Amino acid sequence: MNHEVVEKNVGVLAVFIVLVISVAGLVQIVPLFFLNETTQAHEGVEPYPPLEFAGRDIYVREGCYNCHSQMVRPFRAETERYGHYSLASEFVYDRPFQWGSKRTGPDLHRVGGRYTDEWHRVHLMNPRDVLPNSNMPAYPWLAARELNGEQVAHRMRMQQRFLGVPYNDDMIESAADELEGKTEMDAVIAYLQGLGTAIERTR
Repeated sequence: MNHEVVEKNVGVLAVFIVLVISVAGLVQIVPLFFLNETTQAHEGVEPYPPLEFAGRDIYVREGCYNCHSQMVRPFRAETERYGHYSLASEFVYDRPFQWGSKRTGPDLHRVGGRYTDEWHRVHLMNPRDVLPNSNMPAYPWLAARELNGEQVAHRMRMQQRFLGVPYNDDMIESAADELEGKTEMDAVIAYLQGLGTAIERTR
């Protein structure tokens, strides 16, 4: 077909543009569904237990991803600072994943186990108590709000039914009891302490 005909006919040009974009998208996306490293959980990666699951939801609710990424790039400057680069197989139970691209604060994907629970508690209550130059806001209300175990169990059930997360019924049914008396602060700390630890344990 003559180039001039395509370029002067808006309808034909639009059809070709849609066709090219569709084929290019499929070529990039479809192979990912057949790669185990992107669809199968990395050794040691398990669905979030109830407390961490609740903490992740609060992390998302509070918009922590606006300042913190969770993806260590495979560059020496990143791996020396944060640890092993992130693998797609670590995020199979993250919906939505928290990769992000903004780093007002440091990347958090390998933060699990780097600090004590008490350090995280003080940091969330008032970041400047541990990092004097921090511009992170404080989150004192997290310590005052108790978790609703029934709601957390319901969200876990939805992930099991509609997203295929392999939660078993016993874990879901015991979630409310497990979260009894726990605060949102406890949940966020548990979530942070678990981040990126699976691959570190299996290396």
